[in-house]
Amino acid sequence: MPYFIETFDKPGHQQVRLDNRPAHLAFLEEHKELLLACGAKLADDGETASGGVYLLEVETRAEAEEFIARDPFALAGLFAEVKIMRWRKAYLDGRGYL
Repeated sequence: MPYFIETFDKPGHQQVRLDNRPAHLAFLEEHKELLLACGAKLADDGETASGGVYLLEVETRAEAEEFIARDPFALAGLFAEVKIMRWRKAYLDGRGYL
């Protein structure tokens, strides 16, 4: 069952994001088989990130919680808030799943 994870960065923590980005990207690469999609939420300038979105294919909420807890961004204390919810795949990459 896919899970939707949305993260929200702590205000004033842009440098924490930048400093930990290489480790974060390596973590995503290591676990890419679980990722349906993921990416940063950007301000209108197209550069400044304020959090992220992950569509994760795992069986349980506990697995989703464990995944995001091991993300280097989480370990560095970047996130002010993390929301996790089940997600029903209706369309992905132009394909319908209904």
